Amino acid sequence: MTPSDPQAPPRRQNSFVPDQGTIERLRERAQFIRLETIRLIDIAKTGHYTSVFSAAEMFSALYYDVMKLRRGEPDWDDRDRFTIGKGHAAVGLFPIYADLDFFPKDWLDDYTRLGSPLGDHPDMRKVPGVDFSSGSIGHALSNAIGIALAQRWTGRSYKVFCMMGDGEMQEGQVWEAALFAAQNRMKNLIAIVDRNGFQLDGRVDDVMGIEPLDAKWRAFGWEVYEVDGHDIAAVTELMRSLRADDSREKPALVISKTIKGKGVSYMETEPGWHLGWLDPEDAQDAIAEIKSKVIGS
Repeated sequence: MTPSDPQAPPRRQNSFVPDQGTIERLRERAQFIRLETIRLIDIAKTGHYTSVFSAAEMFSALYYDVMKLRRGEPDWDDRDRFTIGKGHAAVGLFPIYADLDFFPKDWLDDYTRLGSPLGDHPDMRKVPGVDFSSGSIGHALSNAIGIALAQRWTGRSYKVFCMMGDGEMQEGQVWEAALFAAQNRMKNLIAIVDRNGFQLDGRVDDVMGIEPLDAKWRAFGWEVYEVDGHDIAAVTELMRSLRADDSREKPALVISKTIKGKGVSYMETEPGWHLGWLDPEDAQDAIAEIKSKVIGS
């Protein structure tokens, strides 16, 4: 968990190291996210398991530790904001929002059913806690920049987090936004690339190579960090330090190195699980495997 630029000064991190109790709690919440994802997709009969599983530790660290939020107050003006480009992973965010009392937990039981506000992608007009209606890949960073500019103009104290998929790096709008954020020294903006290596059509680097990703973002004027995205202690330490750092003059980019489908062994090796459905017997096997593992220990 270091700056990917070897010439960058080391970040002071000791005060941001989570204690063992916090680590165990965040691991349990990441497991909760995976298990609820299986439950909700069983209701819908189709969904994006693996896109959630690669991001579960980051979701847990952000929403249950790093981000400034108030339980039951999704419209609090000074809350930290979060946009996500890979909107198909919203099925892993909805259980968090319900758990934080942003909306009634029984909404989850009707996930994607006719009349439910919870669809396969998030809708900020319908779902409390959603800061951006995502689904069309490539727009999340631009939206996050707009929110960050609003913070600057209004004098609020929140930070803006933005998660993008690595396949999203193939979108030109991402790089236009990256230039704008660096030009305007948007130090209240922290972006994350979920570098799980796969997109709908196969391996990201087979479809269109994006490496060297760290050097490209540095060349675009960002401060760049890399982390094992399944090491909950390292993720939490890094994100805590970035959120607290008011001395940084550049936007920050975290390359979160993950495994798509992490937690269910056969999903980790089969890209076809980008979209699918588990029959009841397979779902029980997946649940048992997730419960049997301590990820990132």
